[in-house]
This record gives sequence, C-alpha cells and structure tokens, in this order.
Amino acid sequence: MTGIYDGHIHTPYCPHGSADSLSEYIERAIQLGYRGMTFTEHAPLPEGFTDPVPENDSAMEMSRLPAYLDELTSLKKYYSSALTLNIGLEVDYIEGWENETRAFLNEFGPRLDDAILSVHFLKQNEHYYCLDYSETMFGEIAAVFGSTAQVHSSYYRTLAQSITSDLGTYKPRRIGHMTLVNKFQALYPTEASFERDIQGILTLFKTHGLELDYNGAGLSKPFCKEPYPPDKVVEEAVKQGIPLVFGSDAHSVKGLGQGLDSLIHTESLSVPLFLNRGE
Repeated sequence: MTGIYDGHIHTPYCPHGSADSLSEYIERAIQLGYRGMTFTEHAPLPEGFTDPVPENDSAMEMSRLPAYLDELTSLKKYYSSALTLNIGLEVDYIEGWENETRAFLNEFGPRLDDAILSVHFLKQNEHYYCLDYSETMFGEIAAVFGSTAQVHSSYYRTLAQSITSDLGTYKPRRIGHMTLVNKFQALYPTEASFERDIQGILTLFKTHGLELDYNGAGLSKPFCKEPYPPDKVVEEAVKQGIPLVFGSDAHSVKGLGQGLDSLIHTESLSVPLFLNRGE
C-alpha cells in the first residue's frame, strides 16, 4: 500500500462512526504507507433541516465543528514531516437547501484544504429520505417513490443537480461515491438501465473539472460488493481523463485502505488508476 493518498476518511466527530482518535487514524495511516490523507467528516446539516434518520446522527453537530477544525490544524503541523494531512469535510448536497449550503461553505471553506460533495438525501413531495441508512429504509423509500428504478432515477437526477448547482467559491471539487444508490442492490435490484444517466454525469464531471471519489467502501457492504463506482464506470472515467482519488470512506481506524486491493490497476498507466491529488 506504499504511497497511498486516501481522500475520504471519517473521524470520532462522526456520530455514527467509532471513537477512534484522530491520532490513531494518522498513526495507522503511516503504518500502511500512506503519503497523504484528507479527513472528510460529515459537515453539519443546514440549520432547520430535519435529519430523516431515526437517531438524527447523519452528520457532525455544528457545535463540534470548531474543535474539529482546530484539532486537525494542530495535528497537521505535528505530523507534517510524516505525511500530508488535509483538513476537509464531506458536504451534503440537499435539494432545496443550496443557499444555506453556500452560506456554510462561504464561512468555513477558507479553513479547508479539500472537500467532498455527496448526495445522501433524496427529496420527494417535500419530504427527505436518507438513501443509504439501512436496507429497511431503502425498501421504504422504494415504496414511496414507486419503484427501485424511480429511486435510482431520483438519485442520478439529484447528483447531476449537485454538480451544476451554484454553491459558491468554496464548492467541493470532488463528488463522493457516485453510485451510492447501489448499496443495497442485491436486495433491491432493478432491470432498468442507468448507463445514459451515468454517462451524462461523467460528462458533467469533465465539463466542470471535478474529481471522482473512487470509493472502496461498497466492496465491504454485504448487499453491494462493488466499489463506488464499479469498474465499468471507472474505465469510462479514465478514458475521459477524469481525475480519480481513492477514498476508503473509513469510519474507524480498521477501515483505512478498505477495498484498495480490489480496485482497478492498469499496466497502461504509470501509477494506479486511483490518481492522487497533485500528480
């Protein structure tokens, strides 16, 4: 695993993650041969937005954000000789909450080195649903939307909106786990093809100069068993020259590097396909 850059890592500030300390993450990353990493904790949800999951634990609380930024700033200096440590957030794109998200990024963006923009929430009839919370909730969402295919369609439409939305100067330049809707695909398959939707989204990546989060977490999910996105999409992204950044999406120290050994490598490139920032 020598020379890894991991651009998607969560922390003890995540209410649905582990209590592993930031120092434990960093020390383990050094042991694994990481040359760089970005901590991307779930950014606080907009004030007034109701978290649709039962535990209300989708994101970091706003009151903890200053401590998160301050601790990482200190650790970044302490470990500067060992590896590159970037301060980041995973920011939710929530349809209808663009103004609030832009205001948040305008305030806190100057303190970030890196960031991811992700879609976890889908809107239907003025209600919001968390796409990846559990297999049971996904089934409920499919019933509300009318079919599994309609969930996929809504997801890719929202993902495209996230790319084209005006979130200001500090809008993240990397899109998270672009096929997250496949997380429960073994339980909720669909015969509908979304190749055209995915191709359109890759075109938007290219047009807007965005990076793609090559996320290994899906390989560890029992009803997914593939990375986000899968090989076919990655191969097409490479053809189009879209930068890929490996993301373990670790929510604990043991999750660092997850899926990395199963991601695509190619002899035609001088580096692994998960192209690193700055290369």
